[in-house]
Amino acid sequence: MDLKKGKMRAKKEASLFSNHSSSNGQVAQEMETAHDWEAYKNIDKDFFDDGTMTFFWRAHRLTALIMFSLVLVYVALWEGANNDSDYNAKRGIIAVILAFVLFGVTITPDGPFRRPHPAVWRLMLVLSIVYELCLVFLLFQTVDDARRLMQSLDDQLGRPLPEKDYGGNCLLYDTGRPNDPFHNFWDKIDVFVSVHFFGWWLKTLILRDWWLCMVISVMFEVIEYTLEHQLPNFSECWWDHWLMDVLVCNGLGILLGMMTLNYLSMKPYHWRGMWNIPSYRGKLTRILKQFTPYVWTDFDWRPTSSLKRWLSMLCIVVAFLLAELNTFTLKFVLWIPPSHFLCLSRLLFFLFWGAVSMREGFQFLDDPECTKLGTQACLVIAIIVTEILISLKFDWDTFTKPLPRHVSLFWIVGLAGLAIWTLWHFYLKRLINHTEQKLKVDYPPVDRSGDGPSSSSRPVPVAGSDPGVRLRTELTTTTKRA
Repeated sequence: MDLKKGKMRAKKEASLFSNHSSSNGQVAQEMETAHDWEAYKNIDKDFFDDGTMTFFWRAHRLTALIMFSLVLVYVALWEGANNDSDYNAKRGIIAVILAFVLFGVTITPDGPFRRPHPAVWRLMLVLSIVYELCLVFLLFQTVDDARRLMQSLDDQLGRPLPEKDYGGNCLLYDTGRPNDPFHNFWDKIDVFVSVHFFGWWLKTLILRDWWLCMVISVMFEVIEYTLEHQLPNFSECWWDHWLMDVLVCNGLGILLGMMTLNYLSMKPYHWRGMWNIPSYRGKLTRILKQFTPYVWTDFDWRPTSSLKRWLSMLCIVVAFLLAELNTFTLKFVLWIPPSHFLCLSRLLFFLFWGAVSMREGFQFLDDPECTKLGTQACLVIAIIVTEILISLKFDWDTFTKPLPRHVSLFWIVGLAGLAIWTLWHFYLKRLINHTEQKLKVDYPPVDRSGDGPSSSSRPVPVAGSDPGVRLRTELTTTTKRA
């Protein structure tokens, strides 16, 4: 009876998911696999949706087309001419980007997220395309032209950066300065402490796995050790790496993220149309809840369950580390200060893009009927690759400095150990277990004590199947007659 109710509930949720799948006019049948999988993953959640579809959720392609056409008519017929070529070129480029974003938001399909509105996530997808196109344009420039291009965005850019070295004096308690013995600690406290903390809180909400977050957190500190001879601000004190970053900032951020995950996984998700709520307080609460998840899907990555999942998890870890590393390499080659709005905007957008990418990647691994990786995940991979190529092209000499001997040996041993463990876990161990099981079936153990079932469970020859058995049977029959 419970199983029947569970199936009925899954079907109901699948239908509700399908009703909200196409705010831009998509056919719900195209997303049937994804929504059935999502409903099954959330079958145990306290979820309800009355299915209200208001003006807010409908497609507005014609409205957007009319408004866009009116703007073009105004520019072409009523706006006065401007003879400043530089001004016209900049404004034309901005207009092209805005037109691309407008049509992209109204035409592209919905993503996996619905709150606060599917159009928000379509906007994120289109902005990732714009960012990738800008990166491709930068890739075809020289490093000097690229830095001058940054000056067109902000006059303060295009100047060499004073890289801050976080290493130096690493005494945590300096007895030579009794008035302020912890001055080394306070010198290394800056705004990036809070960035680390809140950044890992949000990354935990994206990855939704404690072990995966800790592996990436520790591995990035290892990368900082590895590349500190190339990037000066990677040179940090040991306690800055492991105490301040891994344990305090990253660790507390991950802990808060796991607490948030537990809350989001357990809370009820009841959705009613705002006009179906009688009180003004209820309407205000409903508006605020619009900025919370529609339903929360837990991620069970199970990395060692199959070779495909294991290799996929390794790729996810590498992609995350490279995206983090590109933050430092791009600002290094383009001379962009860490506190500049371009760096902060990239980090903010990567949180949105990464959230959708992880959701698409998890469904690609977990849904047996999902045969292709999501659009946002593919774009994020393209962005990471293009950023790496820009950094290598603009400062090849810096990023090709040979690694120190001890660092090279560490990575060789680590990668060799990873390869050996993969071969053992997914091939040799399973081959040995399969061989042992086959031997047990083909050659069962013989119980020589006489008490076990082995002697009685031996196959008994059938009369007539062998001459010796047939002769003994005839002699026994003759003796009994006599």
